[in-house]
Amino acid sequence: MTDTSSSPRLLLPALAGLYRHTVPLSWLIVRLAAGLILFVHGWQKIGNIDGVTATMVKNAISPPLLVAYVVTITETIGALGVALGLLTRVCAAACAIDLAVITFHVLLPKGFVWSRGGYEYLLMWGLIMFAIALRGGGPYSLDRWLGREL
Repeated sequence: MTDTSSSPRLLLPALAGLYRHTVPLSWLIVRLAAGLILFVHGWQKIGNIDGVTATMVKNAISPPLLVAYVVTITETIGALGVALGLLTRVCAAACAIDLAVITFHVLLPKGFVWSRGGYEYLLMWGLIMFAIALRGGGPYSLDRWLGREL
């Protein structure tokens, strides 16, 4: 879906071939980064459902046990789906919603700046997941390999 007619002229036209081959890799890099970083974050929750549930209670998120399981599944299986490009739009949308709840329900009152406990970091990752949900897996994804995409 790339419209090359509106692309700017290259400053170094000799690089056109390089860009033609590497630009499709950029989406793979974004997907891998977003998915794997969130996966590691979610992996820490496995085996600690009581701690995750306590966090839900502390942040007035109900029902805490159910949400703890949903968050753990989203941040592991969903994040892995994003990284692999499998059911990419569904997994990325679930991750974006997860991050939006944390951003706007938990961290918003603390302000923007991450170093002060704010939401800037999670907002950025949530928007990246939202963009992945809009775009899909891209050319290097299991969705594309399987020939099916939502």
